[in-house]
Amino acid sequence: MLKVKLKVKDKRFSIPVPYAILNLISFIITSKRINRIINKAIEKDGSKFIFPEIERKDLKPLLQGLSKHRGVILVDTKLKDGTMVEVKL
Repeated sequence: MLKVKLKVKDKRFSIPVPYAILNLISFIITSKRINRIINKAIEKDGSKFIFPEIERKDLKPLLQGLSKHRGVILVDTKLKDGTMVEVKL
């Protein structure tokens, strides 16, 4: 499970993200239909950026690797104003 912890001023948030949700999101991101919708929205905005097509077979090893290395801290950031972000497997 991916755990996202946020601390902003006096408030703390902890957001658990199960691997099943990550797999579902990977299906959505790799969908050609969603890719076309995203690129049309970006094009309407006037930006020349194109959202790249991502293949499911490329993301599958990444997701499997995440589930094998539990406890690894991916992001640990602390700002001067006390804001803290931590992403942990």
